[in-house]
Amino acid sequence: MPFSCPLCHMPLSRSDKSFGCLSGHQFDIAKEGYVNLLPVQHKRSRDPGDSAEMMQARRAFLDAGHYQPLQEAIGKLLSKTITTGAEAVLDIGCGEGYYTQAFAQIAQEPGAQTFGLDVSKAAIRAAAKRYPQVMFCVASSHRLPFDDNSFDAVVRIYAPCKAQELARVIKPGGVVITAAPGPRHLLELKGLIYDDVQLHAENSGEIDGFTVTEQQSMAYEMILTGPEAVALLQMTPFAWRAKPEVWEKLAASERFHCQTDFSIHCLRRAD
Repeated sequence: MPFSCPLCHMPLSRSDKSFGCLSGHQFDIAKEGYVNLLPVQHKRSRDPGDSAEMMQARRAFLDAGHYQPLQEAIGKLLSKTITTGAEAVLDIGCGEGYYTQAFAQIAQEPGAQTFGLDVSKAAIRAAAKRYPQVMFCVASSHRLPFDDNSFDAVVRIYAPCKAQELARVIKPGGVVITAAPGPRHLLELKGLIYDDVQLHAENSGEIDGFTVTEQQSMAYEMILTGPEAVALLQMTPFAWRAKPEVWEKLAASERFHCQTDFSIHCLRRAD
C-alpha cells in the first residue's frame, strides 16, 4: 500500500484492522473497508465535502447514465496509458465511486490496484460498501496521503489538487488525466439562475511539471426528468445561488434539455 501518514508523512503499513506508521500514529479501517486519513486539524469544517443527501442525489443521476460518455472517454485514455507492470491508479475527488469502479476494471488488466480519495466521509463510506475492489480513503486532495512516486496514473475529474502534489505522487513518466467544464457546460441550467450567463473559460489543461499529450472536447445534450434535473443542480457549485422557484420549476419539469461540454486532457510527467 502506498499510503503515508498524514501527520508525519512516514509510510503506513497495514495490519488486520488498521494502518500505522513507525511514529505510532494509527488509523482504523472502517467496517466498510475504507480508511480515514483526514486529521481533525486538516478539516475546514466539522463534516467537509458533500452531505449524504447530495451524495445520494449524485449517485442517482450518475447511475442513470447521463455522464457515461465521459466515464468511457476517460477510461479509453486510461487503458492507453497504463501498461503491464503498472502498480497503482488513483481517482482524486472520487465521490461515491461511479468513475472509480470503471477505472478499477481497466487497471486490473495489468494488475494495478485502484485507490479512491475524497474529503466526504459519507461519499467514501457509500463507495467502499458498493465497490470493495477499490481501496478508498477519506483525505484532502491538497495533502495527498501517499508516498512519493506511488502512482502510474491519476485521474482528476473537476477535483482541485496542487500541481506539486500531483508531481510528487505520480511516478516519472506517469500520467494525469483531467476533466473540466468546457465553455458551454450546463448552459441551460445556468440560464435559470443567472441574468447574465458567463461561459466557462477555455481550459488549456496545463499543469506545472507535466506535458499535455492528448486533449479532446466532448459535448452532447441530456434530456432529464424533473428529479434528475434537480439532482444535477445539487451537484453543481452554483446550486446555492438558485432561488426556490428554480428548484420548483425543475422538479415540475417533464423533460429538461441541458447540454454538456467537457474538456479532457492527458498529461505526462517528465521522466
